[in-house]
Amino acid sequence: MTDPKAHPVTVTGDPEADEVNSSNAFALVVSLMLDQQYGVEHAFRGPWKVLNRMGSFEPSAIAAADPEEFKALCSQTPAIHRFPGSMAGRMQELAAFIVSTYDGDTARLWEEADSGKDLLKRIQALPGFGKQKSQIFVALLAKQLDVRPEGWEAAAGDYALEGHRSVADIVDQDSLLKVREFKKQKKAAAKASAS
Repeated sequence: MTDPKAHPVTVTGDPEADEVNSSNAFALVVSLMLDQQYGVEHAFRGPWKVLNRMGSFEPSAIAAADPEEFKALCSQTPAIHRFPGSMAGRMQELAAFIVSTYDGDTARLWEEADSGKDLLKRIQALPGFGKQKSQIFVALLAKQLDVRPEGWEAAAGDYALEGHRSVADIVDQDSLLKVREFKKQKKAAAKASAS
């Protein structure tokens, strides 16, 4: 993917888990997929847990795994998510998509994108990636891995801005807390405007 020492993705607070996300493109995509209704640092540890239990984190191996066995593996304590069964299924669906669309080479998702708009479109085609999650992923690639196709800022929307808005801005414990606070304020504002 990229040299993890030059561009480490440091979200989990665990150097081993961060190393997996920094050096394995599929792990990074899966981490973002798992980042819903679950603490971001825990979501980003999911691929590391699967790698340690399965011995591989290649999309082809995950796509080919027996669904019931894979679900059991993802559900072992500590589980990969608070909903490990459904997330195991989503991970296999995502792996199968990467295998069929990119021949198992996840990094092609962004390496072959010819613009920010194209990158956003490619990410939105992934199972489980809506517009907001896709914009966050564009920002994460740009801010943490220097993947910056022309127009990435427009594609990422507000997530391209400076500040602590999403996982794209997390580089240490302090920035994690700031992102949490931003999300809390945003939820409160949305709740206040709805009432």
